[in-house]
Amino acid sequence: MNVWFAGGGTGGHLYPGLAIARALVAARPDVTPFFVGAQRGIEREVLPAEGVPHALLDLHPLYRPQVWRNWRTLRGAAAGWRVLSRLARERPPALVVGTGGYAAGLTVAWAWAHGVPVTQHVGDAIPGITARWTARIAAASYLGYPEAATRLPHGAARSRDTGNPIQPPPAVRPTPAEARARWGFPAGATVLLVFGGSQGARAINQAVADWITAGLPPGLCVLWATGRGQHAAYAALERPSVRVVPYLSPIADAYAAADLGVVRGGMMGTSELCAWGIPMVIVPLPTAAQDHQSANARVLEAAGAARHLPQAELTVARLDTAVRTLLTDDAARAQMGAAARRRGRPHAAREIAAHLASLLPLAR
Repeated sequence: MNVWFAGGGTGGHLYPGLAIARALVAARPDVTPFFVGAQRGIEREVLPAEGVPHALLDLHPLYRPQVWRNWRTLRGAAAGWRVLSRLARERPPALVVGTGGYAAGLTVAWAWAHGVPVTQHVGDAIPGITARWTARIAAASYLGYPEAATRLPHGAARSRDTGNPIQPPPAVRPTPAEARARWGFPAGATVLLVFGGSQGARAINQAVADWITAGLPPGLCVLWATGRGQHAAYAALERPSVRVVPYLSPIADAYAAADLGVVRGGMMGTSELCAWGIPMVIVPLPTAAQDHQSANARVLEAAGAARHLPQAELTVARLDTAVRTLLTDDAARAQMGAAARRRGRPHAAREIAAHLASLLPLAR
């Protein structure tokens, strides 16, 4: 039984689909996931490496500032529609799961036109254009942030507060001392985890570099993932109290050691930190579509799980104050950690998969 997953462009629209697909196969071994994405997105590298059956179409977003470029969007959509029809003859879908981004829109529209049931995952507090349109026809929308329901056409009527599908924390976690020892940190240290996604965050990296040079608070150790492309510029700042790495894999080793995070406002990273109960200082990417990272930061700050530090206000002094304030207030940090855990949905993928399985025909 084929279930199509449509979405991509960025990791936030692709990795949730992969997590849901794995959970769905575990729940329904008769299901074969098939991914439809764009040739221009991150999926062109990730899906072949994952060994997942897939098709990449020549899809383009809507070019709002440069409307004359939308001929590419129309041409890609027309060609993609024909490819989808051919794929459906080879792998007829019993269900289509949209995971967001421009890569999802065409496949969802094709499914609607051909009477194929549709569901979707909406990861951020502010749903994108594709998610808002898909909500009108979807049997269910699975929400990473429950606040997104207020911005969908049917509100909470067809929405399910599942959280974002992440790799859950292990059932048995290492002690903080054991986790810190893996990074060469003292057992009694306070550990700050800094990361800005797989590519890193240049503004955060530069502020952290200047902060380290100026002098960190006593007793603080920093575990800093710069992003692969930026690692060479900051590797020389490595020292016993600072670990500078290009990428964190497995990131669970970092979460187990961390007392506090300084991160972007992406849906997956913040959802993972919530599941681990790690308070965070969020510096959203200001150019993110619809400024959704700032919306995520505001929601988590209102919930008591985070402090929102806009990038325009990110200086060494502001960063130092934000971290020192929490370092010296154990009660506030504990309250933020508890608030993060209340927002955490570590088994979101399993919950979404169970609902998808209920929508599929029984195995024969």
